[in-house]
Amino acid sequence: MKKTKGIHHISAIVGHPQENIDFYTRVLGLRLVKRTVNFDDPGTYHFYFGDEKGTPGTIITFFPWPNAKYKGRIGGGQVGVTSYVIPFGAMRFWENRLKEFFIPYKKSARFGEQYLQFVDPHGLHLELVERNEGKRNEWSVDGITSEVAIKGFGGALLLSTDPERTSEMIYKVLGLDFVGEDDDYIRFRSLDDLGNIIDIKKDPVPQGRIGVGTVHHIAWRADEQMDQTQWKKLIESDGYQVTDVKDRHYFHSVYFREPGEILFEIATDVPGFLIDEPCDHLGEELKLPPQFKHLRGKIEAGLLPIEVPVAIKND
Repeated sequence: MKKTKGIHHISAIVGHPQENIDFYTRVLGLRLVKRTVNFDDPGTYHFYFGDEKGTPGTIITFFPWPNAKYKGRIGGGQVGVTSYVIPFGAMRFWENRLKEFFIPYKKSARFGEQYLQFVDPHGLHLELVERNEGKRNEWSVDGITSEVAIKGFGGALLLSTDPERTSEMIYKVLGLDFVGEDDDYIRFRSLDDLGNIIDIKKDPVPQGRIGVGTVHHIAWRADEQMDQTQWKKLIESDGYQVTDVKDRHYFHSVYFREPGEILFEIATDVPGFLIDEPCDHLGEELKLPPQFKHLRGKIEAGLLPIEVPVAIKND
């Protein structure tokens, strides 16, 4: 049976781009590994945040909509909560960190694990969980050392309009292993150490509305294009409508909507984020794919100016 390693990235819609950058770099300590534009709408930024190298399983991406007329509504057909992994013993640090920035939080538990839950400036629901799994993040800045830094995704909590069929798809098509269930959630696990835990709310959830503060899609890992082609054929053979391959410059993607209305993507691990910037300078310049390079002046003129913080790494 074919099995995905887990989450490649999660993409969400947010508000003002500067607020987005400040929160994920200054508060959470993630690295801005790439700033480019939405390849389907080059008048919109596309930011990527993750570990030092932008490793699959650590990347959250954002489309800022600063002039959006309404906020989104989190609901069925979406990732309801994005989970991040921190090292064991780091929870107290993060409680204090959120207090320092006046960010309200609450504690909850699922499957014997304790979660620290909070909301980003635009309404996206996030949580932290302590686990031994996953390589420590060496991008340690502003007092966030590798001993406490976010490693990458712990996973995601999915809200489905049809949880039974979503669970079946996760298990039978994507190949995640069943872990267990409680009164509220079903848990699955993929192969990798990061982005590997998927919880699905057991009760159907009324369909949400895409907009600021909601997740647009969740992407699953494929090794390279041949592996992705195999995934595409497998998913199509199960009756799903899958898009043609889209060249996203840093990876190749195909998309389909699963039975519970969540937009899924299969994205390749290669070529990665080092193809147009060296590791030491990731995220420093606005990068455009070849089809837009001749429009740089027009594109830059239409984007809001932003300040990218200069990260000073801890010794």
